[in-house]
Amino acid sequence: MRPVYILGVGAHPWGKFPHKPQLQLALDAMSLALTDARLEWNDLQALVAASSRFEGGMGWGLHANEIVQAVAEKGIPASNVGGGCAAGGIAVHAAFSMVASGQCDVAAAVGAERMPKGFIPRPPGIPNDITDSDYLRWVAMGATNPAYWALETRRRMHDFGTSDHTLALASVLMHRNAVANPLARYRKACTVAEVLASPMVSDPLRILEICAVSDGAAAVILGSEEQARQRGGPMIRVAGCAIATGQFGDPAVRVPTIAMAAGMATPHTSEVVGAVRAACAMASVEPNDIDLVELADNTAWHVLAWPEFFGFFEPGQSDWMLAQGQMDIDGQLPINPSGGFLSFGEATTAQGVLQVCEVAWQLRGQATGRQVQGARVGMTAVLGLGANGASVVLKG
Repeated sequence: MRPVYILGVGAHPWGKFPHKPQLQLALDAMSLALTDARLEWNDLQALVAASSRFEGGMGWGLHANEIVQAVAEKGIPASNVGGGCAAGGIAVHAAFSMVASGQCDVAAAVGAERMPKGFIPRPPGIPNDITDSDYLRWVAMGATNPAYWALETRRRMHDFGTSDHTLALASVLMHRNAVANPLARYRKACTVAEVLASPMVSDPLRILEICAVSDGAAAVILGSEEQARQRGGPMIRVAGCAIATGQFGDPAVRVPTIAMAAGMATPHTSEVVGAVRAACAMASVEPNDIDLVELADNTAWHVLAWPEFFGFFEPGQSDWMLAQGQMDIDGQLPINPSGGFLSFGEATTAQGVLQVCEVAWQLRGQATGRQVQGARVGMTAVLGLGANGASVVLKG
């Protein structure tokens, strides 16, 4: 494979835009990314769009086709990929593969979403498909996403003594990081007391410790080394890019398996851990080489648990690292300098693309007000329904 570089990035602010179509959100993000890359639509040789069932391009998830038909019918190859909340990361991986393989010299990945109300509500589909385990979880058990996030959190509290105060600190950090980020939906700092006073959603998680759902869009333009040098500016290389699915025996699976009984050493959230390990191996980096991480913090629990799953900290160590300021923007391992999902709210298909945009801005030194000084290597990690995981490592 040949080297792949970031040519341009762009993102629409996150929020709720009931009168702005999803297509327009995508076009706005693409326009910003193309401008950043100093390219025109005619220069684009491939477009990959993350898709979902929430809005569905043309009713079929054909987001890329909607976009190219809206701007210019030039025969641009259009691909549409799924993957739940990991779809954006998967779209970046598909565009990366096109450039790395030599199929094209310039490819874009875009994710745009307008979310319905609720805590990641169940999208439209067959309402009574009893073979759909997700349907059974939602309807038969009444276990919405905060319910199983709460189970994970309660387990951590049992295993490591994580306190309500520590969970609140994680939320405080995410909201503090977002204060200077013009793209974030929630840009107001909060205190531990305010977090602990916020309404309980699913014990022990409170509303300020769970991400909202938002509308948003982000786009990344990738290209060959020749294209990157023609553009000028910082050379940001996609050093590692990987996707993965879940592994047998993953303790995150709610139904006990033979592997669990046999004590198999399968990592928790194996789809994301697998993607992170593969991306880091491709980039030839170890945890100590990473200067910042943008991870999917659907809850305060994720801020604590995921760095341990990825090997950055020992199990249970995140509580101490957080309390000592080592996850802060000027700490040992800055977590979500952007403000993360807790400050943006999740726009499913766009989130994985936005993470790559943020790391690119950080490595360029363009993250005003939230800049990780001297950042040279950054990593993303995102999780999606269906046991999908994606991770990207950028080097400046």
